[in-house]
Amino acid sequence: MGINPLDANDLRARIQVNLDLFVSEHRAMMLAVSPDTLPLIESLEGLLVGGKRLRPAFAYWGFRVAGGQDSDEVLRACASLEFLQACALIHDDVMDASDTRRGKPAIHKQFESRHVTSNWKGSAKLFGEGSAILVGDLALSWADEMLLTSGLTNEQLDKAKSIYDIMRTELMCGQYLDLLEQVRGDITRERAETVIRFKSAKYTIERPLHLGAEIAGADPGLIGVLSDYGLALGEAFQLRDDLLGVFGDSSVTGKPAGDDLREGKQTMLIAYANTNASESEKSLIASNLGNPNLSNEMITTLQDVLISCGAQDFVENRIADYLAKSFSALDLLTGSSEAKSALTDLAILATNRTA
Repeated sequence: MGINPLDANDLRARIQVNLDLFVSEHRAMMLAVSPDTLPLIESLEGLLVGGKRLRPAFAYWGFRVAGGQDSDEVLRACASLEFLQACALIHDDVMDASDTRRGKPAIHKQFESRHVTSNWKGSAKLFGEGSAILVGDLALSWADEMLLTSGLTNEQLDKAKSIYDIMRTELMCGQYLDLLEQVRGDITRERAETVIRFKSAKYTIERPLHLGAEIAGADPGLIGVLSDYGLALGEAFQLRDDLLGVFGDSSVTGKPAGDDLREGKQTMLIAYANTNASESEKSLIASNLGNPNLSNEMITTLQDVLISCGAQDFVENRIADYLAKSFSALDLLTGSSEAKSALTDLAILATNRTA
């Protein structure tokens, strides 16, 4: 791997500059409404610092592989995806009752703490959740605004917006299916696959690639190849996320060890165990999955069950298979060797990560 494709052409630094500038331009507007609204923008600012920037990166390299040339306007359009990602993370943390995000209090916990320290009336929990939903809504609104004011031509905006609209609808459907599986239980591999595809694979990789490529005027053949690459890689990306949610190092992931087990996440790991674990192991999983007060000892026990029944190896093998499919699709790409190399390196980064 050469230059990190997330940093080539100063990609991440330029994305951060665009986000900072956009937020700064809107601070005065919110201040004019009321100084009391500033915590909304401040909490969002904190979340926008850092991050992998995968979605803007895939959009950017999708644009480049379709023959597009680097420009500030395209970069700003790609950066708008970080506001959509912020919305998804904030709302996801509320739905999952997650206390932390990237090693810091989740947005709803920040506002809950503000309520407690201010000794305000009513429920601190409801205030925190309601405030976080509004911050997420604000981020969703700003994602749209940033794209539409990026400076792209009307033709480019029309093409980008058509993908962006599909992307948001698919994401909301995927989020609901994920929420549904937590209460339905007894997830199957087929249902886990559907959640993975629409909550993560399309949203994280395929649609950002399409967005960038459409801005560059890609032909349908290239869009198809990017789908083959993006869907396979997106599935591998989410499966890696599922493994990290159970086996990840909390000092690296920024989440408590085994957090997905406490949240009761119905992932491919659980789907495999539902079919292949022993009856006693299935009973152990069923009686403990989703218990927010799981001890570290029980977390370790459940981890051992997912290893001994073969779930961990099964998911690792699927990641390898999807990555191979993704590379096979890349072999069909022509055009910019720099972009093709970047997409190759992004595939490795997305699947070999530890956070």
